[in-house]
Formats: sequence, C-alpha cells, structure tokens
Amino acid sequence: MGQLNQNPPLVISFSESGNEVAEKIAAALSVEAQPYKKGEMDPARAAVERGFQQGRPIIGICAAAILIRFLAPFLADKKTDPPVLAVSSDGKSIVPLLGGHHGANQLANDLARDLNAHAAITTASENIFGAGLDEVPFGWTLVNPKSAKRAMASLLAGAKFHIKGEADWLAQHPAHDPAGEVQLLAHIHHREEQDAPHYVPQKLVVGVGCERHCPADKIIDLITSTIKANKLHPKAIAALASIDLKADEVGLQQAAAHFGVPLRIFTAEELAAERERVPNPSAIVEQEVGTPSVAEAAALKAGTLLVEKQKNKQATCAIGIADEVIDPQLLGRALGTVYLVGLGPGTATLRTPDADRALRVASDWVGYGLYLDLAADAKTHQTEHRFDLGEEELRVRHALELAGTGRDVALICSGDANIFAMGALIYELLVAEGDRAISDAAKRVAIETCPGISAFQAAAAKSGALIGHDFCCISLSDLLTPRDDILKRLDAAATGDFVTAFYNPRSMRRTDLIEIAKEKFLAERPGNTPVIIASNLGRPAEKVRVVTLAEFNPEEIDMLTIVLFGSSQSKSFVRGSGERVAYTPRGYAKKAAKEAAQ
Repeated sequence: MGQLNQNPPLVISFSESGNEVAEKIAAALSVEAQPYKKGEMDPARAAVERGFQQGRPIIGICAAAILIRFLAPFLADKKTDPPVLAVSSDGKSIVPLLGGHHGANQLANDLARDLNAHAAITTASENIFGAGLDEVPFGWTLVNPKSAKRAMASLLAGAKFHIKGEADWLAQHPAHDPAGEVQLLAHIHHREEQDAPHYVPQKLVVGVGCERHCPADKIIDLITSTIKANKLHPKAIAALASIDLKADEVGLQQAAAHFGVPLRIFTAEELAAERERVPNPSAIVEQEVGTPSVAEAAALKAGTLLVEKQKNKQATCAIGIADEVIDPQLLGRALGTVYLVGLGPGTATLRTPDADRALRVASDWVGYGLYLDLAADAKTHQTEHRFDLGEEELRVRHALELAGTGRDVALICSGDANIFAMGALIYELLVAEGDRAISDAAKRVAIETCPGISAFQAAAAKSGALIGHDFCCISLSDLLTPRDDILKRLDAAATGDFVTAFYNPRSMRRTDLIEIAKEKFLAERPGNTPVIIASNLGRPAEKVRVVTLAEFNPEEIDMLTIVLFGSSQSKSFVRGSGERVAYTPRGYAKKAAKEAAQ
C-alpha cells in the first residue's frame, strides 16, 4: 500500500556470489544491476553513496552492516531518505533497513514474491496490520503525519477507526470499523482541525491562462485565493494545465513548482474540443489562440468543472475535478526538457553529480554511439537514440523534436557540452529559419546544461597545473572553421603568450596545422616550454606525458589526443616518484618577494 519512491532503484552486488540474485532483482524492476567484485569495495561504496544522495532506492546484495556503515554519514530524515534494502546472496532474505513506511516494506514484499523469499519486516504496524497509517498510495497525501502516528498508537492498543469521506484503500485496512472511535479524514476540502489524520486525494486540475511574461506571484495568488474561497485543500491539486503556447511561460512553470505539481499542456485543438462544455467561451481568445477557452477547457480535462473561470488583471484559472485520483502523466503532455550533458573525459569518477542526475531522470538518451557507451553504467530505463560521427545536427534536431513531444532527453556529449560540442548548435537551431527551422513545440522545450570536465582540464590535472595562468583553447579542425581563421588564432595565442590547448589536433586528412602551431609557438617561446600530450583520457588506454616543445613530435598524435603548449613562463620538473609535471606560475613568487622587501 505504500507509495514507492519514483527514482529508479540502484541494484548492486558486492561479490560474484550475489550477481545472479542482483540480475533477477534488476530484471524484475526493469533496471540494470551493478555488479562489483570482492576487491572493488571502494568503487562500490562510491556508487551506493552517490545513489543514496540522488534519492534512489538502494538494494544491496550484501550483509546489512555494509550498507549501514556506508550510509551512516548521510542519514538525514526518515521522511526524505530513500528506501534501503539488504538482500542475502542466496536471495532468501530481504531486509528493509530504511524507509519502511515510504516504500521499502512494499518493495521488500514485492521482491519476496518474485524471488520466493522472506521479507524480514520489522515495523510493528506492518507486522500487525500489513501497513501503517503513514503509508499512502499513489495520488494521495497525508497532510498531517504526526496525527497518523498518534492514531496508529491507538490502533496498536486495540482501537478501530472510521473514515469521514471516501478512501477504498483505507476501508480495506484490518482496523477499519464504521463505528470505530478513531476518526480519519479522506477528502479534498481544507479543514482547520488537525487532530484527525487527513488524507487528501489529488483529484483537481487547475486550468490556467495568462498574459505573456505574467509574473509567477500573480498566478500563484489567483490560484491560492480561488482554492481558499472554495474551501479546497491545495494538496488536492494534481496538476496545472494550459495551452501549449504557454509551455515556455516561466511564471506558469514557477507556479506549478510552488504547488509541487507538474505543468501539463494541451494543443489548441485539444482544448477547443471542450467548447460545448465551456460555460464562459471567448471569441477574442479563440481568435488569438485557436480555442474559445484556455483555463476552463484545460480544467475540464480532469472530468467535471468544479470552479468556473476566475481572473485578475493578468491571469485566469478554473478548477476541474476527476472521479478518481489523477495520474498527471496521462493528462496532456509535459513540457519536455533537453539536458545538455557533458560526460567529462569518460570515466564515471570524473562525471559531475549534476550530469549523473540528468542521465538518471532522462527518459531518452541521444548522442554519438561511443558517448552513450561511456555512460552505460548510469543507464536504467532510458531509450537510446544512437547517431554516427558527423551527424551532429541530426542528433541535436532529434533531441529537440523528441523533447517537443514531452520527453526528457539527455543530449550526451564528451567533455563539456559547451566546449566544441553541441551546446552552441542547440541554441543555433532554436532560432533557425527556413529549411533548418525546428517545430514550435521544439522551440519551447526547457534547456538545462550540466557542465562536464573538459579534456584540457583533465589533461592539466593529471600532469601538474599547466593552466594555472591565462590560457585558451583552439580547435584545429577545419571542417567547420575556415583554415585562415585558425591560423589567425594560432598567431594571437602564440604572440599573446597563452597556455594553449589544442582540440582535434590531427586527423588522417589534416596533418599540418599542429605542425604549423609548433613552428609559430617555437618562434615566441623557448624550446624547453613544457607540452602535455594526453590521449584516451578517462579510458582504459589513457596515456599522459610531458615533453618539451622542441621534442614534441606532431606525428605521434591523433584525434583521440589533446595537446597543451605551455607559456614562456611555464616550467616542468621531475618529482621524487620519477613523474614529470608541468605548471604555470601565477606570480606569487614576485608577490612574496615584494612583500619581503617592504
């Protein structure tokens, strides 16, 4: 009966003996298992900690003590911590450790049925009644949890409860009795009394229309006053709804976030289909947007109009009600999102938490096949859309149009999405016209950029601190940039004494630009200037070394290599370990000398 955490679970095994059980559980939950070997405790621990902090249910095929020790520093609040379960390596015992009343007990019982195992439930209410009063199904909210705790104590002492309102799921509880002395409330209305547990079903849809760039507070105030005037509980709202022309209206999005519900959108044609049921149609509105009503028509998508159109100077709202709780995902469509995800160099340890979050919440992954492979460890339920190298505009266009249908799409790039990647192209297409134009729906999608660690940062970090002072990045690929422009930038970087990172330094066809770069930089700085050569960063074949500018051989590099030339002030030395490192001083020695002389 408990409402499950909506994030995809992390199913993880800590030794080969638990892999088979992990695979069975993962298959039952439609996710992929993450198996680790006996000696891989550190990366396994990192995966558990990261998953827990992301709010994902954790299912570990291991001793309970392992998960307890891993997660002890991160425990915060039983209302917000995700479920955590320990499963024996033979799959016979399943123990909910955290979040029993917030999905862990239900998950344990479900898995026990799938595996023919025993769910070791330890919460008293679960063992006596099968469920606690603070476990609510999808579409319901317990607005005063403390009162449920008091009521549960009475039930454990032998009392029964009656329901004021309607809730079939409560009526099935073993402690339900129409003559019971404990009262539970189950309705959409706001009540001041807080003694009785109040369960509110999400049956309401608030239809909203507004002027362009209407401030969020105007919409929020209108909805709040309308809700109060009709003695409705704000937690009964399942969604805000409007016309697709308003999909990118920031005020609407912020209003939906304020009420903690999604914004769902409909086309003008879908709203116009309600014209016969709309009590307050407007010819002016129909002329402007193609439907005689926005607020009332959108509210009617719930089923029945409960509150007719209300308005202030900049917004309108109406409230519809359904017979049952509403699943917002079945109502119109969502405002789609494109997450511009930078994976970093390749390894998961160099991927930012923000990028991990976007990969996890996305419904679809779009990208060059190799990049999708690099993110495979983060994949759960996502649909992949693979493109070949050279199909950059096709993949960006596909991501935008897919998001325009209401999907959440991760457009996956290596390194950072805004550095020689897809970031600029996505904004270029948002304003493209003519044959390159994208659909209106695609133009309104939300764009969220998740920065990544770029190759020049990783290369510098693995070999000292070469970018400790002014630096620049130049792509030597002349497929999109005219050769003359590249030569001008090489001159500027060389004469400006910048530390310079070269992306796409060499290809099978283009071999001379990196050689020209070496000549130009040698003319402006000494031959012992340090040079970093880094290839396959973050991947098994990674190789990073430091040489001098004079020694640097352009023929040794390829498209999987990034090259960094130091400035005239850059230095290198060999540490006691035998490792050669490079750095560029910022001037602290001069600062210290000046201060000492004063």
